[in-house]
Parts: sequence; structure tokens; C-alpha cells
Amino acid sequence: MSYIKIGSKQHHRAAIGMLLGSVVTFATMYSPQPLISLFTEEYGISPALASASISVTTMALAIALLFVSRLSNLWGRKGMMSLSLLLSSGFAIASAFVDNYYIFLVLRLLQGISIAGFPSIAMAYLNEEFSPESIGKVVGVYVAGTSLGGLIGRVVVGAMTDLTNWKTALILLGVVNLLLSLWFWRNLPESGNFTRKRESAVQWLSSMKQAFLNRDLLRIYLTGFLLMGVYISILDYIGYLLLEAPYNLSQTIFGFLFVVNLAGTASSILFGKLTDRYSRRSVIALAMGVLLAGMILTMVGGLWVKIAGVALVAFGFFAGHSVASGWVGILASKNIKAQASSIYLLFYYGGSSLIGMSGGFFLSHFGWDGLIIYLGFLLIAAAGIAVSAHDVRARVPSRTGAAARDSRPVISKKTTFHAR
Repeated sequence: MSYIKIGSKQHHRAAIGMLLGSVVTFATMYSPQPLISLFTEEYGISPALASASISVTTMALAIALLFVSRLSNLWGRKGMMSLSLLLSSGFAIASAFVDNYYIFLVLRLLQGISIAGFPSIAMAYLNEEFSPESIGKVVGVYVAGTSLGGLIGRVVVGAMTDLTNWKTALILLGVVNLLLSLWFWRNLPESGNFTRKRESAVQWLSSMKQAFLNRDLLRIYLTGFLLMGVYISILDYIGYLLLEAPYNLSQTIFGFLFVVNLAGTASSILFGKLTDRYSRRSVIALAMGVLLAGMILTMVGGLWVKIAGVALVAFGFFAGHSVASGWVGILASKNIKAQASSIYLLFYYGGSSLIGMSGGFFLSHFGWDGLIIYLGFLLIAAAGIAVSAHDVRARVPSRTGAAARDSRPVISKKTTFHAR
């Protein structure tokens, strides 16, 4: 097995490709978010129906994630990711040319299905092509792209809509995404350690079961579920705090609050590197501590203190997600890496939906402080679950003799991890 060397031309092409792929994926996913109120006005629909422009995409994505990994085992990693990016960009352009909102929703659903081909396979590709001791660096770059893409989708499209109109904004975004997708297809290094395999439905279900029932992986899935739910709840409902007295921010100014996601770009790279030096338990606990501090700041002080709090929330969340997503790849044995990545993302987006909805109940009945207390308990639970997982120390095994037959990661206590 030959890994991509850090600092090599292939490493740079892979890192840029993963960054651009993440930008395309998450810019496409969240691009209608600043347009929700505009949809209500233009189509005469309820806010709930207008928000379906986001929810149908994430719902389709979550379900499709369960099946894409099986296709990637048959068709290959790079091909699946490239097809995903090209199709999602094409659907983004097509969605700008329809006048019927329900047809628009159908195209957004198709986008969700096509988008699933990138995030579920990206982690498997990185874990196959990079050595365990250097994976944190490239995972950090990949996760940085998710925060940058979310920023582009939410903020830039909103600003472009003010300058032109929302359809032109989506067309321009789709064209740029299509160009980035073509670069990805042409320049991402081919899979060197991927082995194409055919598996029956019974074998696939067995692999999914193995990836789901592994107790340590399940802990990381639950960590991702809680982390994403806490983060999305803050972003979903902070507007109720800042758009009303005494702050009375305009929608345009409030939209630029999402620039704080850039803090996640820095933290995901930084904490990805930290996992190559320190235990994952310690690093993810630090990330959650930062997130909790940010949540507390939103409960006190003036406007700028609250904005700083939201920035810390983004910093801590993306740091924690970077650690957790890389942890999945280390814990999963080679034959279930893609399935484990898919299940992690299923939990991840499930947390966004379920905890986000429950957060609205706490906000309505107990106000902002009640919401933060509720989310704080969930975050503490996430920390407890994460630190109870095996703290795997990555190493690159010798490729000769007996060591070549056992390339499994080693736990910090010098015992070998066995998938359950």
C-alpha cells in the first residue's frame, strides 16, 4: 500500500480538490437559506413551505447517504465524487429556470440525492489515500471547505440577490460550482489504495450492521448528532434574538453574521493538526469547551459580545466536527470505512433536523436562556460520550513480515483495536 506523501504534488492536488469539493457541496446545499423570506413573498407560500427549500435537500441527502457507499465500492471513489459534484451543479443551474415552486422543490430534492455522493465518499477516499499519522491535516482542509461553502451559500447568494435577483444569483453560483467540479474531476489524484468490489445486498447489509453496531463508532456517531444539533440550533434561532429590540438588526446585516463561519475554517485545520500530536479525547473536549464558552457569551453582554459568542460557537463546532469525522475513519476497519462515514453523516444531519426542531420548543417556552441551557446539557452529554470512545493513536505500520498483515490502528494503551 502506497500513501500520498505530505508536501508532494499529489498531496496539494488532493487537498485543493477536497477543499473545492466541500465548497461546491455546501454552497449548493445552503444557497436558498437567505432566500426563504423572498420565496414566501414571491410565491405566496407559508414560511414552513418556503423553508422546505433547505429541508427537502438535507432529508434526501441523509437517506441517500446510506446507499451511496455501496455504489462507490463498485464504481470507485473519484468517479462517484466527481459525478456528485457535476450533477449537483447542474441541478443548481436548472433550478433557477423554473417558475413553479414545487418543481423547484423537486430539483432541490434531486440536488440532495446527488450531493450525497461527495461527503459520504470523501472521508473514505482520504482515509485510504493518506497515512493514519497524517490524516488529520487533510481532514482539516476538507472540513474547512464545509464552513467556507456554507458561507458562500448563505451570504454571497443573498448579497448577489440584492444586486440582481435570486435566479441570476443561483445561475452564477451554479456555473462557478460547475467549473470547480470540472477542476476536481481533472486534477484529483486517482485512488491508489481502493479495491473495487461487488457485494450482494446481504453483504452490504452486513457491512452496514457492522459499522452501526460497533460501540466506539456509535459513540462518535452520537457525538456528531449532538454537535451538529447544538450548532444548527444556535444559527437557526439567533435571529430571534438579534432582529428584535434592543438590537433591531436588518436582514442584510444579520445575513453577514454568517461570516463567523470563517472561524470554523481556521479551527478545523488547526484542530485537525492537533489530533496528529495529542489524544483525540483531549482535543475534542477542548473544542466543546470553546463551543460552550461561545454559547454562554450569547446569554450576556451587548451585541458585539453576542456576535463574538456566535463566532466561538462556529470555531468550536467545526473543530469538534473535524476531530470526530477523522476519528470515524481511524476506528473503522478498511472494509467498512465508507459505510461508517455514511452512518456518521446520517446522524450528523439527523441532529440538525431533530435537535433543531426541539430547540424551537425551548425557545418558545423558555426564551433564549432556556434554549442555551438545554443545548448546554446536550453538549455536556456529547463530551461525555466522546471521551468514552477508544482514544486511537494513529501509526504507520511496517509493510513487511507480520506487521504487513496487521495494519490496524493502535490504541493509546498499546492494545490493538478490533472492530466489534
